[in-house]
Amino acid sequence: MDFLALSARLDENPNMNSFVVRNIKAIEMIGVLMRVFSFSLVSWLGPKSPFMFVWIFNTTDAVLLTWCATLKRDSAYTVLNGFWILVGLVGILRAGNILH
Repeated sequence: MDFLALSARLDENPNMNSFVVRNIKAIEMIGVLMRVFSFSLVSWLGPKSPFMFVWIFNTTDAVLLTWCATLKRDSAYTVLNGFWILVGLVGILRAGNILH
């Protein structure tokens, strides 16, 4: 899906988007803190990390940050965090032994 189509889909739900826009700084901070936490967890626990949890948590923060970047029309961060969504989906599939 291209970014114009994504932007058009986001415009379909103005109530949710207006909530995000009103609280965008807080939502971005939550997303950044989620990312710091998930990478810190892996750093501290190493191979004993709960990888499925980490990947789901990391993918969720990527969705939050992508949504904020899209609403701000920040294409660089939309691409960057969109990439992290794809990485997260692969990580979830690998952690779940669906993809080897």
